[in-house]
Amino acid sequence: MGAQDNMIMPIISKMYCSSSQTVLVIRRRPHVINGGGFVVTDCSQKVSFKVDGCGILGKKDEMILRDSDGDALLLIRRKGAMVEALSIYRKWKGYSLDYEGSQDQMVFCLKQPNSCLATTQAIRISTKATKNKDWDFEIKGYFPDKDCSIVDSKGNTMAQIGVKKELMASKDLYHVVVTPGMDQAFIIGVITILDYIYGESTRC
Repeated sequence: MGAQDNMIMPIISKMYCSSSQTVLVIRRRPHVINGGGFVVTDCSQKVSFKVDGCGILGKKDEMILRDSDGDALLLIRRKGAMVEALSIYRKWKGYSLDYEGSQDQMVFCLKQPNSCLATTQAIRISTKATKNKDWDFEIKGYFPDKDCSIVDSKGNTMAQIGVKKELMASKDLYHVVVTPGMDQAFIIGVITILDYIYGESTRC
């Protein structure tokens, strides 16, 4: 295994890991589609990912992450409200989809504090590879301000979400800088949940 392979952190797929830093631009779909989701492009404005919000799917607390061709990569849904009523966390899970579009296996779980009893108020994410610890990544900063980052359990920044100064007037456009080797599809999956939690473009 070469040095470059050691840098790769596939969570959804190795094909979404780049050996260089990547800047992705996130643009909300038009407001005429309630809960319509958003489109992710690279610097050359080529579509990298698409997210269908609950307005398109017709199901509350559910979103789908698609690749540039429109094929479904990830089904994202929240655990039942009755279960959550007894929990100090709200849990969101991302599931890989098989070639027929059926739910396959859980890829990651995001825990959103649901109670003052939660030991930390940070939003944390565990992956199917999580071992000997409770979480792999956490959110630092405040997503609605588009000033936050996704960091690993060692404190390394894996992705930085921000807005260019000239675009400050528009909340419909922001960017994310993804660290070399990090799975870009996973990062967009996490952003999809943050978008929904804070009532933005994926929420009905």
